[in-house]
Amino acid sequence: MMNQENLQRSLDLLLRTGCLLMESAADTSRTERTMKRVAAYLGLPLERLNIYIVYNMLMVNLSDDECSYTKFQRVEKHGVNLDTLRQVSHLSCKAMQLHYQLDSYEQALDYIAHQQRNYSPWQVAVGGGLACGGFCIQFGCDWTAFFYAAIAAILGLRLRMLLRQKGSNAYVNIGVAAFVSTLLAWAFSLLSASAQTSSWLPQMLVSSTPWHPLLACALFIVPGVPLINFVSDMLSGYIQVGMTRAVNTLMMLLAMAFGIAFAIQVCGIDNFAKDLPMTPHHAYDEYMLAAAISAIGFSMIFNTPRHLMWVVALGGIISVCTRNFVNLGPSSGNIGLDQGLVVGSFAGSAVVSIICCALIHRLHTPHQLLSIPSVIPMIPGVLMYRALFAFINMHGVEGEVTVAMNNAIQASLIILFIALGVAIPNVFFRRIISPCG
Repeated sequence: MMNQENLQRSLDLLLRTGCLLMESAADTSRTERTMKRVAAYLGLPLERLNIYIVYNMLMVNLSDDECSYTKFQRVEKHGVNLDTLRQVSHLSCKAMQLHYQLDSYEQALDYIAHQQRNYSPWQVAVGGGLACGGFCIQFGCDWTAFFYAAIAAILGLRLRMLLRQKGSNAYVNIGVAAFVSTLLAWAFSLLSASAQTSSWLPQMLVSSTPWHPLLACALFIVPGVPLINFVSDMLSGYIQVGMTRAVNTLMMLLAMAFGIAFAIQVCGIDNFAKDLPMTPHHAYDEYMLAAAISAIGFSMIFNTPRHLMWVVALGGIISVCTRNFVNLGPSSGNIGLDQGLVVGSFAGSAVVSIICCALIHRLHTPHQLLSIPSVIPMIPGVLMYRALFAFINMHGVEGEVTVAMNNAIQASLIILFIALGVAIPNVFFRRIISPCG
Protein backbone atom coordinates (compact mmCIF):
# COMPACT_ATOMS: atom_id res chain seq x y z
CA MET A 1 0.00 0.00 0.00
CA MET A 2 1.25 3.56 -0.83
CA ASN A 3 2.43 5.95 1.87
CA GLN A 4 -0.24 7.50 4.06
CA GLU A 5 -0.07 11.04 2.66
CA ASN A 6 -0.52 9.94 -0.97
CA LEU A 7 -3.20 7.47 0.09
CA GLN A 8 -5.23 10.17 1.85
CA ARG A 9 -4.91 12.46 -1.15
CA SER A 10 -5.93 9.69 -3.55
CA LEU A 11 -9.01 8.87 -1.50
CA ASP A 12 -9.92 12.57 -1.38
CA LEU A 13 -9.68 12.83 -5.18
CA LEU A 14 -11.73 9.68 -5.59
CA LEU A 15 -14.48 11.05 -3.34
CA ARG A 16 -14.46 14.44 -5.03
CA THR A 17 -14.90 12.74 -8.40
CA GLY A 18 -17.90 10.77 -7.18
CA CYS A 19 -19.39 13.81 -5.44
CA LEU A 20 -19.16 15.88 -8.63
CA LEU A 21 -21.02 13.18 -10.53
CA MET A 22 -23.79 12.83 -7.94
CA GLU A 23 -24.23 16.61 -7.76
CA SER A 24 -24.66 16.68 -11.56
CA ALA A 25 -27.40 13.99 -11.68
CA ALA A 26 -25.39 10.92 -12.64
CA ASP A 27 -27.13 7.63 -11.97
CA THR A 28 -25.52 5.48 -9.27
CA SER A 29 -24.10 2.86 -11.61
CA ARG A 30 -22.26 5.54 -13.62
CA THR A 31 -20.93 7.10 -10.43
CA GLU A 32 -19.60 3.80 -9.11
CA ARG A 33 -18.24 2.75 -12.51
CA THR A 34 -16.34 6.03 -12.92
CA MET A 35 -15.04 5.93 -9.36
CA LYS A 36 -13.62 2.44 -9.92
CA ARG A 37 -11.94 3.63 -13.11
CA VAL A 38 -10.39 6.56 -11.24
CA ALA A 39 -9.34 4.23 -8.42
CA ALA A 40 -7.51 2.05 -10.94
CA TYR A 41 -5.74 5.14 -12.30
CA LEU A 42 -4.79 6.19 -8.75
CA GLY A 43 -3.26 2.78 -8.09
CA LEU A 44 -5.79 1.77 -5.44
CA PRO A 45 -6.30 -2.02 -5.41
CA LEU A 46 -9.92 -2.63 -6.38
CA GLU A 47 -10.07 -5.92 -4.51
CA ARG A 48 -9.43 -4.03 -1.27
CA LEU A 49 -11.54 -0.97 -2.07
CA ASN A 50 -15.14 -0.60 -0.91
CA ILE A 51 -17.37 2.15 -2.29
CA TYR A 52 -20.67 3.00 -0.64
CA ILE A 53 -23.04 5.49 -2.30
CA VAL A 54 -26.22 7.03 -0.93
CA TYR A 55 -28.05 10.10 -2.19
CA ASN A 56 -26.36 12.62 0.12
CA MET A 57 -23.18 10.79 1.14
CA LEU A 58 -20.23 8.90 -0.37
CA MET A 59 -17.88 6.60 1.53
CA VAL A 60 -14.72 4.79 0.47
CA ASN A 61 -12.78 2.26 2.51
CA LEU A 62 -9.40 0.77 1.73
CA SER A 63 -8.00 -1.92 3.98
CA ASP A 64 -5.43 -4.67 4.16
CA ASP A 65 -4.35 -7.06 6.90
CA GLU A 66 -2.77 -4.24 8.94
CA CYS A 67 -4.59 -0.95 8.29
CA SER A 68 -8.00 0.34 7.28
CA TYR A 69 -8.66 3.84 5.90
CA THR A 70 -12.18 5.23 5.60
CA LYS A 71 -13.23 8.63 4.31
CA PHE A 72 -16.63 10.29 3.82
CA GLN A 73 -17.79 13.03 1.46
CA ARG A 74 -21.15 14.76 1.79
CA VAL A 75 -23.05 15.61 -1.41
CA GLU A 76 -24.18 19.14 -0.62
CA LYS A 77 -26.35 19.94 -3.64
CA HIS A 78 -28.17 18.25 -6.46
CA GLY A 79 -28.79 19.62 -9.92
CA VAL A 80 -28.55 18.58 -13.57
CA ASN A 81 -25.36 19.29 -15.47
CA LEU A 82 -24.87 16.76 -18.24
CA ASP A 83 -21.74 18.49 -19.52
CA THR A 84 -20.05 17.79 -16.18
CA LEU A 85 -20.79 14.08 -16.63
CA ARG A 86 -19.17 14.20 -20.04
CA GLN A 87 -16.08 16.03 -18.83
CA VAL A 88 -15.55 13.82 -15.77
CA SER A 89 -15.93 10.71 -17.93
CA HIS A 90 -13.34 12.04 -20.39
CA LEU A 91 -11.00 13.02 -17.57
CA SER A 92 -11.11 9.57 -15.94
CA CYS A 93 -10.21 7.92 -19.26
CA LYS A 94 -7.46 10.40 -20.17
CA ALA A 95 -5.92 10.20 -16.71
CA MET A 96 -5.60 6.44 -17.04
CA GLN A 97 -4.38 6.46 -20.65
CA LEU A 98 -1.89 9.33 -20.28
CA HIS A 99 -0.78 8.50 -16.70
CA TYR A 100 -1.61 11.90 -15.23
CA GLN A 101 0.26 13.13 -12.19
CA LEU A 102 -1.96 13.70 -9.16
CA ASP A 103 -1.47 17.46 -9.46
CA SER A 104 -2.63 17.42 -13.08
CA TYR A 105 -5.70 15.34 -12.24
CA GLU A 106 -6.59 17.59 -9.31
CA GLN A 107 -6.24 20.73 -11.43
CA ALA A 108 -8.47 19.27 -14.14
CA LEU A 109 -11.06 18.23 -11.57
CA ASP A 110 -11.04 21.72 -10.02
CA TYR A 111 -11.49 23.25 -13.47
CA ILE A 112 -14.57 21.10 -14.13
CA ALA A 113 -16.02 21.80 -10.68
CA HIS A 114 -15.74 25.59 -11.03
CA GLN A 115 -16.47 25.91 -14.74
CA GLN A 116 -19.30 28.21 -15.71
CA ARG A 117 -22.33 26.70 -17.40
CA ASN A 118 -22.57 26.80 -21.18
CA TYR A 119 -25.59 29.12 -21.14
CA SER A 120 -26.45 32.30 -19.28
CA PRO A 121 -29.51 32.32 -16.96
CA TRP A 122 -31.62 34.18 -19.49
CA GLN A 123 -30.57 31.81 -22.28
CA VAL A 124 -31.65 28.90 -20.10
CA ALA A 125 -34.95 30.60 -19.32
CA VAL A 126 -35.67 31.31 -22.99
CA GLY A 127 -34.70 27.77 -23.97
CA GLY A 128 -36.89 26.27 -21.25
CA GLY A 129 -39.77 28.54 -22.21
CA LEU A 130 -39.58 27.58 -25.88
CA ALA A 131 -39.44 23.94 -24.81
CA CYS A 132 -42.76 24.39 -23.02
CA GLY A 133 -44.12 26.04 -26.15
CA GLY A 134 -43.05 22.96 -28.07
CA PHE A 135 -45.00 20.85 -25.57
CA CYS A 136 -48.01 23.05 -26.22
CA ILE A 137 -47.82 22.26 -29.95
CA GLN A 138 -47.61 18.57 -29.04
CA PHE A 139 -50.86 18.97 -27.11
CA GLY A 140 -52.60 20.52 -30.12
CA CYS A 141 -52.32 24.31 -29.74
CA ASP A 142 -51.79 26.83 -32.51
CA TRP A 143 -48.62 28.90 -32.89
CA THR A 144 -50.06 31.94 -31.12
CA ALA A 145 -50.65 29.79 -28.05
CA PHE A 146 -47.12 28.45 -28.51
CA PHE A 147 -45.75 31.92 -27.77
CA TYR A 148 -48.16 32.45 -24.88
CA ALA A 149 -46.97 29.23 -23.25
CA ALA A 150 -43.33 30.10 -23.95
CA ILE A 151 -43.53 33.59 -22.42
CA ALA A 152 -45.30 32.32 -19.30
CA ALA A 153 -42.71 29.56 -18.88
CA ILE A 154 -39.76 31.90 -19.49
CA LEU A 155 -40.84 34.24 -16.70
CA GLY A 156 -41.71 31.40 -14.33
CA LEU A 157 -38.40 29.64 -14.90
CA ARG A 158 -36.41 32.84 -14.48
CA LEU A 159 -38.25 33.53 -11.21
CA ARG A 160 -37.39 30.04 -9.96
CA MET A 161 -33.72 30.63 -10.78
CA LEU A 162 -33.71 33.95 -8.93
CA LEU A 163 -35.34 32.38 -5.86
CA ARG A 164 -32.73 29.63 -5.88
CA GLN A 165 -29.95 32.24 -5.97
CA LYS A 166 -31.51 33.86 -2.89
CA GLY A 167 -31.30 30.55 -1.02
CA SER A 168 -35.02 29.83 -0.91
CA ASN A 169 -36.24 26.27 -0.33
CA ALA A 170 -36.20 24.23 -3.55
CA TYR A 171 -39.77 22.95 -3.19
CA VAL A 172 -41.07 26.43 -2.40
CA ASN A 173 -39.33 27.70 -5.53
CA ILE A 174 -41.09 25.06 -7.62
CA GLY A 175 -44.50 25.91 -6.17
CA VAL A 176 -44.04 29.65 -6.72
CA ALA A 177 -42.76 29.17 -10.28
CA ALA A 178 -45.69 26.88 -11.15
CA PHE A 179 -48.16 29.37 -9.65
CA VAL A 180 -46.74 32.36 -11.54
CA SER A 181 -46.47 30.50 -14.87
CA THR A 182 -50.06 29.25 -14.64
CA LEU A 183 -51.29 32.71 -13.65
CA LEU A 184 -49.55 34.27 -16.67
CA ALA A 185 -50.93 31.60 -19.02
CA TRP A 186 -54.43 32.36 -17.71
CA ALA A 187 -53.84 36.08 -18.30
CA PHE A 188 -52.82 35.35 -21.90
CA SER A 189 -56.05 33.38 -22.40
CA LEU A 190 -57.96 36.48 -21.32
CA LEU A 191 -55.87 38.59 -23.70
CA SER A 192 -56.76 36.26 -26.55
CA ALA A 193 -60.45 36.52 -25.72
CA SER A 194 -60.23 40.33 -25.53
CA ALA A 195 -58.42 40.54 -28.86
CA GLN A 196 -61.18 38.48 -30.47
CA THR A 197 -63.87 40.98 -29.50
CA SER A 198 -61.82 44.18 -29.58
CA SER A 199 -61.30 46.47 -32.53
CA TRP A 200 -58.09 48.02 -31.24
CA LEU A 201 -56.13 44.89 -30.29
CA PRO A 202 -54.29 43.18 -33.19
CA GLN A 203 -55.86 39.94 -34.41
CA MET A 204 -52.50 38.21 -34.23
CA LEU A 205 -53.10 37.97 -30.47
CA VAL A 206 -56.14 35.74 -31.02
CA SER A 207 -55.59 32.03 -30.40
CA SER A 208 -58.04 29.29 -31.33
CA THR A 209 -56.59 27.21 -28.49
CA PRO A 210 -56.25 29.77 -25.64
CA TRP A 211 -56.40 27.20 -22.82
CA HIS A 212 -53.61 24.94 -24.04
CA PRO A 213 -50.79 27.13 -22.62
CA LEU A 214 -52.04 26.30 -19.12
CA LEU A 215 -51.17 22.67 -19.83
CA ALA A 216 -47.60 23.37 -20.86
CA CYS A 217 -46.44 26.54 -19.12
CA ALA A 218 -45.06 24.77 -16.00
CA LEU A 219 -43.61 21.63 -17.61
CA PHE A 220 -40.06 22.97 -17.26
CA ILE A 221 -40.41 21.76 -13.65
CA VAL A 222 -41.12 18.11 -14.50
CA PRO A 223 -38.15 16.17 -12.98
CA GLY A 224 -37.38 13.97 -15.96
CA VAL A 225 -33.74 13.29 -15.06
CA PRO A 226 -34.39 12.25 -11.41
CA LEU A 227 -37.24 10.04 -12.58
CA ILE A 228 -35.13 8.26 -15.19
CA ASN A 229 -32.28 7.91 -12.70
CA PHE A 230 -34.72 6.39 -10.20
CA VAL A 231 -35.72 3.69 -12.68
CA SER A 232 -32.11 3.08 -13.71
CA ASP A 233 -30.99 2.74 -10.07
CA MET A 234 -33.81 0.32 -9.27
CA LEU A 235 -33.03 -1.84 -12.31
CA SER A 236 -29.33 -1.82 -11.42
CA GLY A 237 -29.93 -2.90 -7.82
CA TYR A 238 -29.27 0.42 -6.07
CA ILE A 239 -32.58 0.27 -4.24
CA GLN A 240 -31.81 2.74 -1.45
CA VAL A 241 -30.62 5.53 -3.75
CA GLY A 242 -33.42 4.79 -6.20
CA MET A 243 -36.09 5.13 -3.53
CA THR A 244 -34.59 8.40 -2.33
CA ARG A 245 -34.68 9.75 -5.87
CA ALA A 246 -38.30 8.59 -6.18
CA VAL A 247 -39.34 10.43 -3.01
CA ASN A 248 -37.51 13.57 -4.15
CA THR A 249 -39.26 13.35 -7.53
CA LEU A 250 -42.62 12.95 -5.83
CA MET A 251 -41.96 16.00 -3.64
CA MET A 252 -41.14 18.07 -6.72
CA LEU A 253 -44.33 16.97 -8.46
CA LEU A 254 -46.40 17.73 -5.36
CA ALA A 255 -44.87 21.20 -5.12
CA MET A 256 -45.64 21.77 -8.79
CA ALA A 257 -49.20 20.51 -8.34
CA PHE A 258 -49.72 22.78 -5.33
CA GLY A 259 -48.60 25.86 -7.28
CA ILE A 260 -50.83 25.00 -10.24
CA ALA A 261 -53.82 24.16 -8.02
CA PHE A 262 -53.44 27.42 -6.11
CA ALA A 263 -53.39 29.39 -9.37
CA ILE A 264 -56.47 27.50 -10.59
CA GLN A 265 -58.36 28.41 -7.43
CA VAL A 266 -57.26 32.06 -7.53
CA CYS A 267 -58.30 32.42 -11.17
CA GLY A 268 -61.51 30.43 -10.79
CA ILE A 269 -60.66 28.25 -13.77
CA ASP A 270 -63.15 25.50 -14.62
CA ASN A 271 -62.14 21.91 -15.35
CA PHE A 272 -61.34 22.68 -18.98
CA ALA A 273 -58.68 19.97 -19.41
CA LYS A 274 -61.22 17.14 -19.69
CA ASP A 275 -62.52 18.54 -22.98
CA LEU A 276 -59.19 19.19 -24.71
CA PRO A 277 -58.52 16.67 -27.52
CA MET A 278 -55.34 14.58 -27.40
CA THR A 279 -55.39 13.26 -30.97
CA PRO A 280 -52.72 15.02 -33.08
CA HIS A 281 -54.10 17.18 -35.86
CA HIS A 282 -50.99 19.13 -36.92
CA ALA A 283 -48.89 18.04 -39.86
CA TYR A 284 -46.00 15.73 -39.06
CA ASP A 285 -43.44 18.40 -39.95
CA GLU A 286 -44.95 20.69 -37.29
CA TYR A 287 -44.65 17.97 -34.67
CA MET A 288 -41.07 17.35 -35.75
CA LEU A 289 -40.28 21.05 -35.32
CA ALA A 290 -42.01 21.18 -31.93
CA ALA A 291 -40.17 18.06 -30.73
CA ALA A 292 -36.82 19.51 -31.81
CA ILE A 293 -37.56 22.80 -30.03
CA SER A 294 -38.51 21.00 -26.81
CA ALA A 295 -35.45 18.75 -26.91
CA ILE A 296 -33.09 21.67 -27.51
CA GLY A 297 -34.77 23.79 -24.83
CA PHE A 298 -34.41 21.11 -22.17
CA SER A 299 -30.85 20.49 -23.32
CA MET A 300 -30.08 24.08 -22.38
CA ILE A 301 -31.60 23.52 -18.92
CA PHE A 302 -29.48 20.36 -18.59
CA ASN A 303 -26.33 22.20 -19.84
CA THR A 304 -25.78 20.03 -22.90
CA PRO A 305 -22.80 21.25 -25.00
CA ARG A 306 -23.72 23.35 -28.01
CA HIS A 307 -22.02 21.05 -30.50
CA LEU A 308 -24.37 18.20 -29.55
CA MET A 309 -27.60 20.15 -29.93
CA TRP A 310 -28.27 18.82 -33.42
CA VAL A 311 -28.02 15.24 -32.15
CA VAL A 312 -30.48 15.91 -29.35
CA ALA A 313 -32.87 17.66 -31.77
CA LEU A 314 -32.81 14.63 -34.08
CA GLY A 315 -33.34 12.39 -31.06
CA GLY A 316 -36.41 14.39 -30.05
CA ILE A 317 -37.82 14.12 -33.58
CA ILE A 318 -37.22 10.35 -33.72
CA SER A 319 -38.74 9.73 -30.29
CA VAL A 320 -41.92 11.74 -30.96
CA CYS A 321 -42.44 10.41 -34.51
CA THR A 322 -41.91 6.83 -33.32
CA ARG A 323 -44.30 7.41 -30.42
CA ASN A 324 -46.98 8.84 -32.72
CA PHE A 325 -46.62 6.05 -35.29
CA VAL A 326 -46.90 3.28 -32.68
CA ASN A 327 -49.61 5.09 -30.71
CA LEU A 328 -51.94 6.26 -33.48
CA GLY A 329 -53.71 4.29 -36.16
CA PRO A 330 -56.95 3.80 -38.08
CA SER A 331 -59.06 4.27 -34.92
CA SER A 332 -58.05 7.96 -34.84
CA GLY A 333 -57.89 8.48 -38.59
CA ASN A 334 -54.09 8.32 -38.69
CA ILE A 335 -51.43 6.04 -40.15
CA GLY A 336 -49.84 3.83 -37.52
CA LEU A 337 -49.92 0.68 -35.44
CA ASP A 338 -52.71 1.80 -33.05
CA GLN A 339 -50.98 0.32 -29.99
CA GLY A 340 -51.77 3.11 -27.52
CA LEU A 341 -49.86 5.88 -25.81
CA VAL A 342 -48.08 3.75 -23.21
CA VAL A 343 -46.62 1.33 -25.76
CA GLY A 344 -45.86 4.18 -28.15
CA SER A 345 -43.98 6.16 -25.49
CA PHE A 346 -41.95 3.09 -24.54
CA ALA A 347 -41.11 2.39 -28.19
CA GLY A 348 -40.05 5.99 -28.83
CA SER A 349 -37.74 6.17 -25.82
CA ALA A 350 -36.29 2.68 -26.43
CA VAL A 351 -35.51 3.40 -30.09
CA VAL A 352 -33.73 6.64 -29.20
CA SER A 353 -31.84 4.97 -26.36
CA ILE A 354 -30.59 2.18 -28.62
CA ILE A 355 -29.48 4.71 -31.25
CA CYS A 356 -27.63 6.62 -28.52
CA CYS A 357 -25.83 3.40 -27.54
CA ALA A 358 -24.46 3.26 -31.07
CA LEU A 359 -23.44 6.94 -31.08
CA ILE A 360 -21.70 7.41 -27.75
CA HIS A 361 -18.26 6.27 -28.91
CA ARG A 362 -18.45 8.17 -32.19
CA LEU A 363 -19.44 11.35 -30.38
CA HIS A 364 -17.31 10.64 -27.26
CA THR A 365 -20.12 11.47 -24.88
CA PRO A 366 -22.13 9.60 -22.21
CA HIS A 367 -25.37 7.85 -23.10
CA GLN A 368 -27.32 9.90 -20.56
CA LEU A 369 -26.37 13.20 -22.19
CA LEU A 370 -27.93 12.19 -25.52
CA SER A 371 -30.90 10.08 -24.50
CA ILE A 372 -32.57 12.04 -21.70
CA PRO A 373 -33.14 15.38 -23.51
CA SER A 374 -34.35 13.43 -26.55
CA VAL A 375 -37.23 11.73 -24.72
CA ILE A 376 -38.40 14.73 -22.67
CA PRO A 377 -40.81 15.92 -25.45
CA MET A 378 -42.93 12.80 -24.82
CA ILE A 379 -43.97 13.82 -21.26
CA PRO A 380 -47.79 13.29 -21.03
CA GLY A 381 -48.78 16.78 -19.94
CA VAL A 382 -52.48 16.57 -20.89
CA LEU A 383 -53.03 13.43 -18.80
CA MET A 384 -51.16 14.95 -15.84
CA TYR A 385 -53.37 18.02 -15.93
CA ARG A 386 -56.54 16.01 -16.39
CA ALA A 387 -55.70 14.01 -13.30
CA LEU A 388 -54.86 17.18 -11.35
CA PHE A 389 -58.06 18.98 -12.38
CA ALA A 390 -60.18 15.92 -11.65
CA PHE A 391 -58.82 15.71 -8.10
CA ILE A 392 -59.18 19.47 -7.49
CA ASN A 393 -62.74 19.72 -8.82
CA MET A 394 -64.30 16.73 -7.05
CA HIS A 395 -67.88 17.40 -5.90
CA GLY A 396 -68.90 13.95 -4.70
CA VAL A 397 -70.34 12.89 -8.06
CA GLU A 398 -70.20 9.19 -8.84
CA GLY A 399 -67.26 8.25 -11.06
CA GLU A 400 -65.07 11.28 -10.28
CA VAL A 401 -62.47 9.24 -8.41
CA THR A 402 -62.39 6.67 -11.21
CA VAL A 403 -61.75 9.34 -13.85
CA ALA A 404 -59.06 11.02 -11.76
CA MET A 405 -57.30 7.74 -10.95
CA ASN A 406 -57.50 6.57 -14.55
CA ASN A 407 -55.75 9.71 -15.80
CA ALA A 408 -53.19 9.62 -12.98
CA ILE A 409 -52.38 5.95 -13.53
CA GLN A 410 -52.10 6.34 -17.29
CA ALA A 411 -49.83 9.39 -16.95
CA SER A 412 -47.68 7.55 -14.38
CA LEU A 413 -47.41 4.49 -16.63
CA ILE A 414 -46.35 6.61 -19.60
CA ILE A 415 -43.67 8.40 -17.58
CA LEU A 416 -42.50 5.07 -16.11
CA PHE A 417 -42.27 3.44 -19.54
CA ILE A 418 -40.42 6.43 -20.97
CA ALA A 419 -37.89 5.96 -18.17
CA LEU A 420 -37.78 2.22 -18.76
CA GLY A 421 -37.20 2.73 -22.47
CA VAL A 422 -34.20 4.90 -21.69
CA ALA A 423 -32.86 2.71 -18.89
CA ILE A 424 -33.31 -0.84 -20.21
CA PRO A 425 -31.04 -0.54 -23.29
CA ASN A 426 -28.50 1.17 -21.04
CA VAL A 427 -28.63 -1.79 -18.63
CA PHE A 428 -28.50 -4.47 -21.31
CA PHE A 429 -25.73 -2.82 -23.35
CA ARG A 430 -23.62 -1.73 -20.39
CA ARG A 431 -20.61 -3.75 -21.56
CA ILE A 432 -20.72 -1.83 -24.83
CA ILE A 433 -21.09 1.62 -23.33
CA SER A 434 -19.02 1.26 -20.17
CA PRO A 435 -15.50 1.88 -21.57
CA CYS A 436 -15.11 5.60 -21.00
CA GLY A 437 -18.81 6.15 -21.69
